[in-house]
Amino acid sequence: MTSTEQMDNSSLTDIKDRIIGGGVITSAEAYSLLDADFDALCDAAADITTALCSDEFDSCSIINARSGRCPENCKWCAQSAHWTTGCDTYPIIPEEECMTLARYNAAKGIRRFSLVTSGKAAKGKSLDAICSMLRRVTDETPMLTCASLGLLDLDDLRKVRQAGAVRYHCNLETAPSFFPSLCSTHTHEDKIATIRAAREAGLEICSGGIIGMGETPCQRVEFALALRDIEPVSIPINILIPIPGTPLADTPPLTEQEILTTIAIFRFVHPSIHLRFAGGRQKLSTEGQLRAMKIGINGGIVGDMLTTLGSTIDNDKALIAKAGYKF
Repeated sequence: MTSTEQMDNSSLTDIKDRIIGGGVITSAEAYSLLDADFDALCDAAADITTALCSDEFDSCSIINARSGRCPENCKWCAQSAHWTTGCDTYPIIPEEECMTLARYNAAKGIRRFSLVTSGKAAKGKSLDAICSMLRRVTDETPMLTCASLGLLDLDDLRKVRQAGAVRYHCNLETAPSFFPSLCSTHTHEDKIATIRAAREAGLEICSGGIIGMGETPCQRVEFALALRDIEPVSIPINILIPIPGTPLADTPPLTEQEILTTIAIFRFVHPSIHLRFAGGRQKLSTEGQLRAMKIGINGGIVGDMLTTLGSTIDNDKALIAKAGYKF
């Protein structure tokens, strides 16, 4: 099917009905969704979401437990030491600072709390400090704990699990064919190895990435299919916010239709898991965010993001309720 040919709506309905009935979309069919009528695609994705997903919105919050000075050269990232971005830099935060934010988020009804660190991997005393915080958040709040600590090995991931974390976050970031053009200090295969080790350690997998970094529409489909291979329970979908000082500072933004098309295709490929709003969702209008939650987004990082302005928890809760979800 060429870009000038449009997928027949009956074919789209057949794929949707098969997915709702417990079947899966083939790789060829996933690519063909790029040629579907936009509104029909969104409506079909909404039907899948309604049929197979809960109306409970899976909320999480994050704390940037170590910021900046990262030796990796990811072209999108404000925290890389390779770029001059003016990003805040600090070592592992004091434990009480973490607990203050954790208690605040718990009081707001947030379900999950994740500790995130810059750098290739949290090791040694830094990892010990993070594990101490994970234990306290697990013991002293009702929230489930998650961690995003870089490319850890199996032994360190077992420490994270033993500290109480239930989920490990390691983004694939983008399509395997596009990743080498964005980062050369580690590989797609390094990420896969970490994800496999995290699963072996008994951790659930959260893995997604960023759209709008210059990838093609076909590479966004490739990205969705690559994620299916690693079977995450949660996929954060970030929309690039170009950071001045990074190599992607002048990257043209995606249109609202391109963003919503990507979310719809991700729902076809991942029919029943949490597709999570993450950084950059303010690139969508309010109506666009509401439509995104109708067609596939059923989880999200609420409150402020890592190095980009997010929104307040109360504002997020109001929007989530307007979309018809329970918080």
